Amino acid sequence: MERSIVVAPRRNSFRCEARPKPLQRWDQRVREGRAVAAGAGAAERDVGGEVEARRHFYSAGISACEKGWQWQPALALLSEIQEATLEPDAIFSYNAGISACGKAEQWQRALALLSEMRSEKLEPNPNVISYNAGISACEQGEQWQRALVLLSEMRDAKLEPDVISCNAGISACRKGEQWQRALALLSEMWDAKLKPDVIFSYSSGISACEKGEQWQRALALLSEMREAKLEPSTISYNAGISACEKGEQWQRALVLLSEMWKAKLEPDVISSATARASARARRASSGSGRWRC
Repeated sequence: MERSIVVAPRRNSFRCEARPKPLQRWDQRVREGRAVAAGAGAAERDVGGEVEARRHFYSAGISACEKGWQWQPALALLSEIQEATLEPDAIFSYNAGISACGKAEQWQRALALLSEMRSEKLEPNPNVISYNAGISACEQGEQWQRALVLLSEMRDAKLEPDVISCNAGISACRKGEQWQRALALLSEMWDAKLKPDVIFSYSSGISACEKGEQWQRALALLSEMREAKLEPSTISYNAGISACEKGEQWQRALVLLSEMWKAKLEPDVISSATARASARARRASSGSGRWRC
């Protein structure tokens, strides 16, 4: 699949993201949907599959906007559906709209759509995917409190959070430097018989501990991963090494670096730089110049 590199500003930093191009350009899909809707005539005269065709093209257009990271056209299409008194493929269209807003870091609009789904009493009501998209939007917008509120609302609605829900919540807590809440969510995953994964569950939890300068808990999570038959990744080790470095635990940082080599994981810039700082601390404390890193 063809890929393009987009450099998107975020606060005081830049990130490079590889965004997959939709199979068909989003704007072309939108034009097709509008053309079909305009040529179909009044809904009263639609027979058989005509209304269904119009609904399908609108939904496809919204989905294409979501894949193309185009939140404004997605919301415009949702508005057009309502103005045309044409019932959308409610859950699918709204979920795609929420996801589009989340990807563009428009968390307020994502939550507004989720609220609209509930107020309109759509059938069926918002589902797990709807809430996951909303929680992910809050995570992108660094709104950990709202992410946790949505997790609570899911349970109130008799919906069980899944791995995606919890991972987004953990990551939101990590960004908000709420390590206690991140670890609580990780524990809840096990209680709910949901198996945490390496990257999004444990690595985010370890990183949350690193941000909170909780090196003991970071190491405990690494140990817990091994007990769960999960192999720590480079990201996991990086967070653990950084946590030890912040806690001035240079011996433990170097042990983790050694474990990376044994696991055939190549230390990257982050782990190497942190390990070098730990090695310098070791030399300083021992008064020896023999260590090199």
